[in-house]
Amino acid sequence: MKKLTVCFLSLFSLLFALLLTQGCGINPATGKKEFQFVSDKKEIKMGEQNYPYGQQSSGGLFIHDAELSRYVQSVGQKLAPFSNRPNLPYEFKIVNHSVPNAWAMPGGKIVINRGLLIQLESEAELAAVLGHEITHAALRHGAKSMERAMVITASMVAANIFIQQNNNTLQKQAVLGTAALSAMLLQTKYSRNAELEADKYGMDYMVKAGYDPAGAVQLQALFMKMLDKKSPHWVEGLFASHPPSKERLKQNKAYAKTLPKGFLGKDIFQQKIAKLKKWAPAYQAFDDGLEALHKKKYTKAHELATKAILLFPNEGLFYQLRGAIFFQEKDYPKAIEAFTESIAKNPHYFYPYQQRGYCHKKMRNFKQAKLDLDKSQALFPLEETKLAIESF
Repeated sequence: MKKLTVCFLSLFSLLFALLLTQGCGINPATGKKEFQFVSDKKEIKMGEQNYPYGQQSSGGLFIHDAELSRYVQSVGQKLAPFSNRPNLPYEFKIVNHSVPNAWAMPGGKIVINRGLLIQLESEAELAAVLGHEITHAALRHGAKSMERAMVITASMVAANIFIQQNNNTLQKQAVLGTAALSAMLLQTKYSRNAELEADKYGMDYMVKAGYDPAGAVQLQALFMKMLDKKSPHWVEGLFASHPPSKERLKQNKAYAKTLPKGFLGKDIFQQKIAKLKKWAPAYQAFDDGLEALHKKKYTKAHELATKAILLFPNEGLFYQLRGAIFFQEKDYPKAIEAFTESIAKNPHYFYPYQQRGYCHKKMRNFKQAKLDLDKSQALFPLEETKLAIESF
Protein backbone atom coordinates (compact mmCIF):
# COMPACT_ATOMS: atom_id res chain seq x y z
CA MET A 1 0.00 0.00 0.00
CA LYS A 2 2.91 2.36 0.77
CA LYS A 3 4.33 1.67 -2.69
CA LEU A 4 0.90 2.45 -4.19
CA THR A 5 0.74 5.80 -2.40
CA VAL A 6 4.26 6.82 -3.45
CA CYS A 7 3.64 5.89 -7.10
CA PHE A 8 0.25 7.55 -7.18
CA LEU A 9 1.56 10.78 -5.67
CA SER A 10 4.44 10.77 -8.12
CA LEU A 11 2.00 10.46 -11.00
CA PHE A 12 -0.11 13.35 -9.75
CA SER A 13 2.96 15.50 -9.08
CA LEU A 14 4.02 14.99 -12.66
CA LEU A 15 0.49 15.62 -13.91
CA PHE A 16 -0.01 18.90 -12.09
CA ALA A 17 3.51 20.09 -12.91
CA LEU A 18 2.54 19.65 -16.56
CA LEU A 19 -0.81 21.44 -16.12
CA LEU A 20 0.70 24.37 -14.24
CA THR A 21 2.91 25.20 -17.21
CA GLN A 22 -0.01 25.48 -19.62
CA GLY A 23 -1.64 28.82 -18.83
CA CYS A 24 -2.03 31.73 -16.49
CA GLY A 25 -4.61 34.53 -16.45
CA ILE A 26 -6.29 37.13 -14.27
CA ASN A 27 -9.38 36.43 -12.19
CA PRO A 28 -12.02 38.90 -13.48
CA ALA A 29 -13.41 39.49 -9.98
CA THR A 30 -10.35 39.58 -7.71
CA GLY A 31 -7.75 40.79 -10.21
CA LYS A 32 -5.38 38.10 -8.97
CA LYS A 33 -3.45 35.68 -11.14
CA GLU A 34 -4.93 32.22 -11.58
CA PHE A 35 -4.25 29.24 -13.76
CA GLN A 36 -6.35 29.23 -16.93
CA PHE A 37 -6.22 26.63 -19.68
CA VAL A 38 -9.14 27.97 -21.74
CA SER A 39 -8.33 31.30 -23.40
CA ASP A 40 -10.90 34.08 -23.81
CA LYS A 41 -10.91 33.49 -27.56
CA LYS A 42 -11.54 29.77 -27.17
CA GLU A 43 -14.16 30.37 -24.48
CA ILE A 44 -16.12 32.75 -26.73
CA LYS A 45 -15.83 30.41 -29.71
CA MET A 46 -17.07 27.43 -27.71
CA GLY A 47 -20.06 29.43 -26.49
CA GLU A 48 -20.95 30.59 -29.98
CA GLN A 49 -20.67 27.06 -31.40
CA ASN A 50 -22.75 25.40 -28.71
CA TYR A 51 -25.36 28.11 -28.06
CA PRO A 52 -27.69 26.93 -30.87
CA TYR A 53 -27.38 23.32 -29.71
CA GLY A 54 -28.18 24.32 -26.15
CA GLN A 55 -31.31 26.03 -27.40
CA GLN A 56 -32.32 22.96 -29.41
CA SER A 57 -31.87 20.68 -26.41
CA SER A 58 -34.09 23.01 -24.36
CA GLY A 59 -37.11 23.03 -26.65
CA GLY A 60 -35.91 25.49 -29.27
CA LEU A 61 -36.30 29.25 -29.24
CA PHE A 62 -39.59 30.72 -28.07
CA ILE A 63 -40.72 32.47 -31.27
CA HIS A 64 -44.27 33.58 -30.52
CA ASP A 65 -43.70 36.94 -28.84
CA ALA A 66 -41.00 39.04 -30.50
CA GLU A 67 -41.68 41.96 -28.18
CA LEU A 68 -41.06 39.79 -25.10
CA SER A 69 -37.84 38.44 -26.63
CA ARG A 70 -36.61 41.99 -27.28
CA TYR A 71 -37.55 42.96 -23.74
CA VAL A 72 -35.51 40.14 -22.18
CA GLN A 73 -32.58 41.05 -24.42
CA SER A 74 -32.84 44.72 -23.39
CA VAL A 75 -32.84 43.90 -19.66
CA GLY A 76 -29.77 41.73 -20.12
CA GLN A 77 -27.99 44.45 -22.06
CA LYS A 78 -28.68 46.95 -19.26
CA LEU A 79 -26.74 44.68 -16.90
CA ALA A 80 -23.91 43.51 -19.14
CA PRO A 81 -21.88 46.79 -19.18
CA PHE A 82 -21.52 46.55 -15.39
CA SER A 83 -20.19 42.99 -15.41
CA ASN A 84 -16.58 42.09 -14.71
CA ARG A 85 -16.16 41.33 -18.40
CA PRO A 86 -18.31 43.90 -20.22
CA ASN A 87 -16.76 43.20 -23.62
CA LEU A 88 -18.06 39.64 -23.94
CA PRO A 89 -20.59 39.19 -26.80
CA TYR A 90 -23.59 38.75 -24.49
CA GLU A 91 -26.86 37.39 -25.84
CA PHE A 92 -30.11 36.71 -23.99
CA LYS A 93 -32.73 34.35 -25.43
CA ILE A 94 -35.98 32.69 -24.33
CA VAL A 95 -36.34 28.95 -24.96
CA ASN A 96 -39.62 27.12 -25.27
CA HIS A 97 -39.51 24.86 -22.22
CA SER A 98 -41.91 24.65 -19.28
CA VAL A 99 -39.33 23.62 -16.66
CA PRO A 100 -38.20 26.73 -14.74
CA ASN A 101 -34.53 27.19 -15.56
CA ALA A 102 -31.87 29.55 -16.88
CA TRP A 103 -28.32 28.87 -17.98
CA ALA A 104 -25.19 30.52 -19.30
CA MET A 105 -22.63 29.19 -21.72
CA PRO A 106 -19.02 30.38 -21.75
CA GLY A 107 -18.62 33.68 -23.56
CA GLY A 108 -21.89 35.26 -22.37
CA LYS A 109 -24.51 33.18 -24.20
CA ILE A 110 -27.49 33.17 -21.84
CA VAL A 111 -30.95 31.61 -21.87
CA ILE A 112 -34.07 31.80 -19.70
CA ASN A 113 -36.81 29.19 -20.05
CA ARG A 114 -40.38 30.18 -20.72
CA GLY A 115 -41.27 28.19 -17.60
CA LEU A 116 -39.15 30.40 -15.34
CA LEU A 117 -40.10 33.67 -17.01
CA ILE A 118 -43.79 33.19 -16.26
CA GLN A 119 -43.04 32.51 -12.59
CA LEU A 120 -41.43 35.94 -12.07
CA GLU A 121 -43.25 39.02 -10.80
CA SER A 122 -41.07 41.99 -11.72
CA GLU A 123 -38.34 43.28 -14.00
CA ALA A 124 -36.02 43.33 -10.99
CA GLU A 125 -36.52 39.57 -10.56
CA LEU A 126 -35.75 39.08 -14.25
CA ALA A 127 -32.64 41.23 -13.79
CA ALA A 128 -31.67 39.01 -10.84
CA VAL A 129 -31.92 35.89 -13.01
CA LEU A 130 -29.95 37.42 -15.87
CA GLY A 131 -27.42 39.06 -13.55
CA HIS A 132 -26.79 35.70 -11.93
CA GLU A 133 -26.18 34.09 -15.32
CA ILE A 134 -24.02 37.01 -16.48
CA THR A 135 -21.83 36.37 -13.43
CA HIS A 136 -21.36 32.73 -14.42
CA ALA A 137 -20.04 33.94 -17.79
CA ALA A 138 -18.14 36.98 -16.52
CA LEU A 139 -16.32 35.10 -13.74
CA ARG A 140 -15.48 32.19 -16.06
CA HIS A 141 -17.48 29.62 -14.10
CA GLY A 142 -18.20 27.66 -17.27
CA ALA A 143 -14.58 27.92 -18.43
CA LYS A 144 -13.37 26.84 -15.00
CA SER A 145 -15.67 23.84 -15.18
CA MET A 146 -14.08 22.86 -18.47
CA GLU A 147 -10.63 23.34 -16.96
CA ARG A 148 -11.54 21.09 -14.04
CA ALA A 149 -12.78 18.51 -16.52
CA MET A 150 -9.39 18.69 -18.23
CA VAL A 151 -7.65 18.03 -14.91
CA ILE A 152 -10.02 15.16 -14.07
CA THR A 153 -9.59 13.63 -17.53
CA ALA A 154 -5.83 13.88 -17.27
CA SER A 155 -6.04 12.33 -13.80
CA MET A 156 -8.05 9.41 -15.14
CA VAL A 157 -5.53 8.93 -17.96
CA ALA A 158 -2.74 8.81 -15.40
CA ALA A 159 -4.77 6.41 -13.28
CA ASN A 160 -5.43 4.12 -16.24
CA ILE A 161 -1.73 4.03 -17.09
CA PHE A 162 -0.99 3.11 -13.50
CA ILE A 163 -3.67 0.41 -13.48
CA GLN A 164 -2.33 -1.18 -16.65
CA GLN A 165 1.05 -1.51 -14.98
CA ASN A 166 -0.34 -2.88 -11.70
CA ASN A 167 -2.63 -5.90 -11.65
CA ASN A 168 -3.47 -5.82 -7.95
CA THR A 169 -7.27 -5.45 -7.51
CA LEU A 170 -6.90 -3.35 -4.36
CA GLN A 171 -4.62 -0.94 -6.19
CA LYS A 172 -7.15 -0.62 -9.03
CA GLN A 173 -9.98 0.19 -6.65
CA ALA A 174 -7.88 2.69 -4.72
CA VAL A 175 -6.78 4.59 -7.83
CA LEU A 176 -10.22 4.72 -9.44
CA GLY A 177 -11.88 5.57 -6.12
CA THR A 178 -9.48 8.45 -5.52
CA ALA A 179 -10.04 9.85 -9.02
CA ALA A 180 -13.83 9.60 -8.66
CA LEU A 181 -13.76 11.22 -5.23
CA SER A 182 -11.58 14.06 -6.49
CA ALA A 183 -14.02 14.71 -9.31
CA MET A 184 -17.00 14.72 -6.96
CA LEU A 185 -15.38 17.06 -4.43
CA LEU A 186 -14.25 19.51 -7.09
CA GLN A 187 -17.70 19.67 -8.66
CA THR A 188 -19.59 19.93 -5.35
CA LYS A 189 -17.41 22.72 -4.01
CA TYR A 190 -17.55 24.58 -7.30
CA SER A 191 -21.32 24.36 -7.49
CA ARG A 192 -21.90 25.79 -4.03
CA ASN A 193 -19.26 28.52 -4.23
CA ALA A 194 -20.15 29.53 -7.77
CA GLU A 195 -23.83 29.94 -6.92
CA LEU A 196 -23.10 32.14 -3.90
CA GLU A 197 -20.61 34.15 -5.95
CA ALA A 198 -23.10 34.55 -8.80
CA ASP A 199 -25.76 35.78 -6.36
CA LYS A 200 -23.47 38.45 -4.92
CA TYR A 201 -21.98 39.80 -8.13
CA GLY A 202 -25.32 39.56 -9.89
CA MET A 203 -26.80 41.83 -7.23
CA ASP A 204 -23.94 44.28 -7.78
CA TYR A 205 -24.69 44.39 -11.51
CA MET A 206 -28.39 44.92 -10.75
CA VAL A 207 -27.78 47.88 -8.45
CA LYS A 208 -25.35 49.53 -10.87
CA ALA A 209 -27.98 49.19 -13.59
CA GLY A 210 -30.57 50.87 -11.35
CA TYR A 211 -32.51 47.83 -10.12
CA ASP A 212 -33.68 47.14 -6.59
CA PRO A 213 -31.69 44.29 -4.98
CA ALA A 214 -34.96 43.21 -3.36
CA GLY A 215 -35.62 41.52 -6.70
CA ALA A 216 -32.82 39.05 -5.98
CA VAL A 217 -34.19 38.33 -2.51
CA GLN A 218 -37.69 37.82 -3.90
CA LEU A 219 -36.23 35.50 -6.55
CA GLN A 220 -34.57 33.27 -3.96
CA ALA A 221 -37.76 33.25 -1.87
CA LEU A 222 -39.66 32.16 -5.01
CA PHE A 223 -37.15 29.37 -5.60
CA MET A 224 -37.62 28.08 -2.07
CA LYS A 225 -41.40 28.00 -2.56
CA MET A 226 -40.99 26.26 -5.90
CA LEU A 227 -38.65 23.72 -4.32
CA ASP A 228 -41.45 22.63 -1.98
CA LYS A 229 -43.97 22.29 -4.82
CA LYS A 230 -41.75 21.06 -7.64
CA SER A 231 -42.77 18.21 -9.90
CA PRO A 232 -40.21 15.38 -10.24
CA HIS A 233 -38.86 16.46 -13.64
CA TRP A 234 -37.96 19.92 -12.30
CA VAL A 235 -35.01 18.28 -10.54
CA GLU A 236 -33.39 18.02 -13.96
CA GLY A 237 -33.67 21.77 -14.50
CA LEU A 238 -33.35 24.67 -12.12
CA PHE A 239 -32.90 22.67 -8.93
CA ALA A 240 -30.15 20.52 -10.43
CA SER A 241 -28.03 23.31 -11.93
CA HIS A 242 -28.96 26.13 -9.50
CA PRO A 243 -29.90 24.48 -6.19
CA PRO A 244 -31.71 26.97 -3.95
CA SER A 245 -31.06 26.93 -0.22
CA LYS A 246 -31.87 28.76 2.99
CA GLU A 247 -28.22 29.79 3.09
CA ARG A 248 -28.49 31.57 -0.26
CA LEU A 249 -31.71 33.31 0.76
CA LYS A 250 -30.16 34.42 4.04
CA GLN A 251 -27.01 35.75 2.39
CA ASN A 252 -29.01 37.59 -0.28
CA LYS A 253 -31.16 39.26 2.37
CA ALA A 254 -28.12 40.35 4.35
CA TYR A 255 -26.28 41.69 1.31
CA ALA A 256 -29.36 43.49 -0.07
CA LYS A 257 -29.56 45.51 3.16
CA THR A 258 -26.16 47.02 2.37
CA LEU A 259 -27.21 48.13 -1.13
CA PRO A 260 -29.32 51.09 -2.29
CA LYS A 261 -32.89 50.55 -3.41
CA GLY A 262 -33.89 50.94 -7.03
CA PHE A 263 -36.36 50.03 -9.76
CA LEU A 264 -38.65 47.02 -9.26
CA GLY A 265 -40.74 47.29 -12.43
CA LYS A 266 -43.72 45.11 -11.57
CA ASP A 267 -46.20 46.83 -13.88
CA ILE A 268 -44.01 46.89 -16.97
CA PHE A 269 -42.99 43.26 -16.47
CA GLN A 270 -46.59 42.10 -16.13
CA GLN A 271 -47.46 43.95 -19.33
CA LYS A 272 -44.63 42.24 -21.16
CA ILE A 273 -45.62 38.71 -20.10
CA ALA A 274 -49.37 39.23 -20.66
CA LYS A 275 -49.41 37.03 -23.77
CA LEU A 276 -47.42 34.34 -22.00
CA LYS A 277 -49.97 34.31 -19.20
CA LYS A 278 -52.79 34.16 -21.74
CA TRP A 279 -51.22 31.08 -23.32
CA ALA A 280 -50.40 29.44 -19.97
CA PRO A 281 -53.48 27.15 -19.96
CA ALA A 282 -52.48 25.82 -23.39
CA TYR A 283 -48.96 25.01 -22.22
CA GLN A 284 -50.37 23.39 -19.09
CA ALA A 285 -52.55 21.17 -21.27
CA PHE A 286 -49.45 20.32 -23.31
CA ASP A 287 -47.44 19.41 -20.19
CA ASP A 288 -50.33 17.30 -18.88
CA GLY A 289 -50.58 15.65 -22.28
CA LEU A 290 -46.90 14.71 -22.19
CA GLU A 291 -47.42 13.14 -18.79
CA ALA A 292 -50.46 11.21 -20.04
CA LEU A 293 -48.44 9.99 -23.03
CA HIS A 294 -45.64 8.87 -20.74
CA LYS A 295 -48.21 6.83 -18.81
CA LYS A 296 -49.60 5.47 -22.11
CA LYS A 297 -52.99 7.04 -21.50
CA TYR A 298 -53.42 7.77 -25.18
CA THR A 299 -57.06 8.88 -25.16
CA LYS A 300 -56.36 11.40 -22.42
CA ALA A 301 -53.20 12.56 -24.20
CA HIS A 302 -55.17 13.16 -27.43
CA GLU A 303 -57.76 15.19 -25.54
CA LEU A 304 -55.10 17.37 -23.96
CA ALA A 305 -53.23 17.88 -27.24
CA THR A 306 -56.48 18.97 -28.89
CA LYS A 307 -57.22 21.31 -25.99
CA ALA A 308 -53.78 22.90 -26.27
CA ILE A 309 -54.16 23.40 -30.03
CA LEU A 310 -57.60 24.98 -29.65
CA LEU A 311 -56.26 27.40 -27.02
CA PHE A 312 -53.15 28.35 -29.02
CA PRO A 313 -53.16 27.04 -32.62
CA ASN A 314 -49.79 28.58 -33.59
CA GLU A 315 -47.63 26.54 -31.22
CA GLY A 316 -45.76 23.76 -33.01
CA LEU A 317 -45.06 21.84 -29.81
CA PHE A 318 -48.73 20.95 -29.51
CA TYR A 319 -48.85 19.29 -32.95
CA GLN A 320 -45.60 17.61 -32.02
CA LEU A 321 -47.36 16.07 -29.04
CA ARG A 322 -50.15 14.87 -31.29
CA GLY A 323 -47.57 13.32 -33.61
CA ALA A 324 -45.83 11.58 -30.72
CA ILE A 325 -49.13 10.03 -29.60
CA PHE A 326 -49.89 8.72 -33.10
CA PHE A 327 -46.33 7.37 -33.32
CA GLN A 328 -46.79 5.43 -30.08
CA GLU A 329 -50.07 4.10 -31.47
CA LYS A 330 -48.18 3.08 -34.65
CA ASP A 331 -50.44 5.25 -36.81
CA TYR A 332 -47.51 6.57 -38.82
CA PRO A 333 -49.45 8.42 -41.59
CA LYS A 334 -51.31 10.52 -38.99
CA ALA A 335 -48.08 11.03 -37.05
CA ILE A 336 -46.41 12.34 -40.22
CA GLU A 337 -49.31 14.72 -40.78
CA ALA A 338 -49.01 16.06 -37.23
CA PHE A 339 -45.22 16.45 -37.38
CA THR A 340 -45.56 18.22 -40.73
CA GLU A 341 -47.94 20.71 -39.12
CA SER A 342 -45.48 21.17 -36.26
CA ILE A 343 -42.70 21.97 -38.73
CA ALA A 344 -44.95 24.45 -40.52
CA LYS A 345 -45.45 26.30 -37.23
CA ASN A 346 -41.73 26.28 -36.39
CA PRO A 347 -39.29 25.07 -39.08
CA HIS A 348 -36.24 25.74 -36.89
CA TYR A 349 -36.66 23.01 -34.27
CA PHE A 350 -35.03 19.63 -34.81
CA TYR A 351 -37.43 17.26 -33.04
CA PRO A 352 -40.38 17.07 -35.47
CA TYR A 353 -37.95 16.48 -38.36
CA GLN A 354 -36.32 13.65 -36.42
CA GLN A 355 -39.63 12.04 -35.47
CA ARG A 356 -41.12 12.44 -38.95
CA GLY A 357 -37.97 10.80 -40.29
CA TYR A 358 -38.50 7.85 -37.95
CA CYS A 359 -42.10 7.58 -39.17
CA HIS A 360 -41.01 7.51 -42.82
CA LYS A 361 -38.41 4.88 -41.96
CA LYS A 362 -41.09 2.73 -40.34
CA MET A 363 -43.11 3.04 -43.56
CA ARG A 364 -39.98 2.26 -45.64
CA ASN A 365 -40.04 5.70 -47.26
CA PHE A 366 -36.25 5.75 -46.99
CA LYS A 367 -35.56 8.71 -49.27
CA GLN A 368 -37.90 11.01 -47.33
CA ALA A 369 -36.71 9.57 -44.04
CA LYS A 370 -33.11 10.46 -44.85
CA LEU A 371 -34.07 13.99 -45.86
CA ASP A 372 -35.81 14.55 -42.52
CA LEU A 373 -33.08 12.94 -40.46
CA ASP A 374 -30.39 14.94 -42.28
CA LYS A 375 -32.31 18.13 -41.50
CA SER A 376 -32.66 17.12 -37.85
CA GLN A 377 -28.95 16.36 -37.67
CA ALA A 378 -28.07 19.73 -39.20
CA LEU A 379 -30.10 21.52 -36.53
CA PHE A 380 -28.93 19.38 -33.62
CA PRO A 381 -26.38 16.59 -34.13
CA LEU A 382 -27.26 13.53 -32.04
CA GLU A 383 -25.76 10.07 -31.95
CA GLU A 384 -29.16 8.38 -32.20
CA THR A 385 -30.01 10.35 -35.36
CA LYS A 386 -26.59 9.58 -36.82
CA LEU A 387 -27.11 5.86 -36.22
CA ALA A 388 -30.54 6.00 -37.81
CA ILE A 389 -29.08 7.64 -40.93
CA GLU A 390 -26.25 5.11 -41.13
CA SER A 391 -28.72 2.21 -40.90
CA PHE A 392 -30.17 2.84 -44.37
